[in-house]
Amino acid sequence: MLAEFAPLALIAIAPTGVNKLQSLCVSSSGIPKDSANIWVPESCAEITGTQVYNTSLKKHVASLWQNQRAFIFCLATGAVVRLIAPLLENKSSDPAVIVIDEMGQFVISLCGGHQGGGDRLAQLIATQLGAMPILTGGSASLELPAVDMLGVPFGWCRGEGDWTAVSASVVRGEPVQVIQEAGSTIWRTARGVEKSSLCFEETVDATAEIWITCRSFTDKNSTHKPSTHKSSKQKSQFNLKDHNYTDQSQKSIITWYPKVLWVGIGCERGTPRKVIEAAIENTLQEYQLAKDAIAGIATIDIKSDEVGLVELCANNNLPLRTFRREILKHISVPNPSQIVAKEVGTPSVAEAAALLATFYPSHTDKEPSEEILNSSQGKTKGEMLIPKQIFRLEGQPGAVTVAVAQSEREYTGRKGKILLVGTGPGELQQITPAAQTAIASVDVVIGYGLYLDLISPLLRTGQIIEALPITKERQRAQRAIELANWGLIVAVVSSGDCGIYGMAGLVLEELKVCGWDGKTPGIEIFPGITALQAAASRVGTPLMHDFCAISLSDLLTPWEIIEKRLQAAAAADFVTALYNPKSKTRTKQLTIATNIFLQHRNPNTTVAVVRSAYREDEQITLTTLDKLLDVSVDMLTIVLIGNQNTRNYCEWMITPRGYIK
Repeated sequence: MLAEFAPLALIAIAPTGVNKLQSLCVSSSGIPKDSANIWVPESCAEITGTQVYNTSLKKHVASLWQNQRAFIFCLATGAVVRLIAPLLENKSSDPAVIVIDEMGQFVISLCGGHQGGGDRLAQLIATQLGAMPILTGGSASLELPAVDMLGVPFGWCRGEGDWTAVSASVVRGEPVQVIQEAGSTIWRTARGVEKSSLCFEETVDATAEIWITCRSFTDKNSTHKPSTHKSSKQKSQFNLKDHNYTDQSQKSIITWYPKVLWVGIGCERGTPRKVIEAAIENTLQEYQLAKDAIAGIATIDIKSDEVGLVELCANNNLPLRTFRREILKHISVPNPSQIVAKEVGTPSVAEAAALLATFYPSHTDKEPSEEILNSSQGKTKGEMLIPKQIFRLEGQPGAVTVAVAQSEREYTGRKGKILLVGTGPGELQQITPAAQTAIASVDVVIGYGLYLDLISPLLRTGQIIEALPITKERQRAQRAIELANWGLIVAVVSSGDCGIYGMAGLVLEELKVCGWDGKTPGIEIFPGITALQAAASRVGTPLMHDFCAISLSDLLTPWEIIEKRLQAAAAADFVTALYNPKSKTRTKQLTIATNIFLQHRNPNTTVAVVRSAYREDEQITLTTLDKLLDVSVDMLTIVLIGNQNTRNYCEWMITPRGYIK
């Protein structure tokens, strides 16, 4: 989770501070050791796992400044301010600076809170240490979304405008108009957006505007909105909503550019990079589209080694997506060419490739099958904005055909990941630090509504929270996979341990069905205290000898199989934990299970019935097997049936291990 902020420099001048920083450098939930260096003076040189600086700390920090994404100091805040003050240049490029006190009680986001990621890093470190994060930014203190961070998870590019003024308008609670012409709208469901002053319906009272668009500004030095002028040849291509405002002069405006434009390219062999670049730039400029909105380049597979194209993509950090002619020829395009068909085997390269790329905007997507394209009748989810244009650059060899299509969903450029998290009984103190950090770090948290409510203090502003009801487990898994394949980091939470009657197994099963390669999206599993452990800890030591767990829910497992397992567990004298003992519609199963155990156990066998362990409405009952059915149970209850040696002593349930004869 913290590795995304690497490379990091961690700095302390005393052993206490060094120990505190070392506790962060663990591979499971903190900073991987190969992603950061802990720097200490010569007086602490004997501490293992550290790097020694031999000059003044001020000079040392200056030497590291340009090459680090974040600095974590275990020093006095005043000392850190004096160290970094001469180095600060611009909040869009300065690294994040975090200060931790030596006792590890407070984690301060000092600089680079938004664009440097300092606020989020401080929150993650605080979660890891069990400390209090100190965030002093206006939006953070009010739990409002930071406008300069809205599009970061989705790979949007920050464009022109007065970012400080618009941010101030949000903090003051003034109406801020959002005009979105491109990209997905999932960000609107992020935590904090609902209570902000962002307006998605047109309002005349707005003091500022946020444009989310693929169109360029008319004048990059002004605060005027993106141009809505359309030439005659644009009219047939654009289908973007124009907004009419009587007075733009008093409004501060910012622009986000989602990466929704796929540029289809066809070119003569050996066309230089600068010719291809000029073709793209001229075309975008003519049609008033923003270069920052380009998702990637698409073409035919025989151009995968075209030097000019490869260089262009490498220099601009753009993906190059190629398609076979057999696939391209299935795409309906505005300007098919028989000449092109004779030349390369498909009537379109640039237009077809651009449209096809919009159909599959994730970097994990594979080339679609011919069956899928046949079923879609050659139609894609994208829209052709610019039909093919042929371009030549005077004095240069080669020719380029350019076409531009817009996708519904933006290209994030990120490798997604699914974190499968067990939250234990639900009480925050019973959730492992690694699991807490995982929940706080992700873009999206998915789970059953009750479980999300229990962990709400761990959720942060800007996260997308999706609650799906009970019985919708498969939909949760599918949604997590969809978002992770898109490039988001998703946590799927389960109560107890996610791998014991939890969501972890289902997510892996769904990935298998999807043909998962085992790598993308990435998977990480965070165990939690399972229900039987939580229940056992509240009543004593019932699990000190061999035990098993059996769910009485026959929703997914035939009752005949469950009954066989109950017979085997009862006969083998296992201490047995019964999950899902009774629901509103399932009332007979616990009676049958009790009767089975009475066939093999003494009626006086100690039984614990624990409902909502560690939660506010916790209920604990110690009883005996013959009286079990007199106790109220439901789906939030765990029943622990002791073995023949389990005893009730002073209201504590004890199963002897055999040490005392």
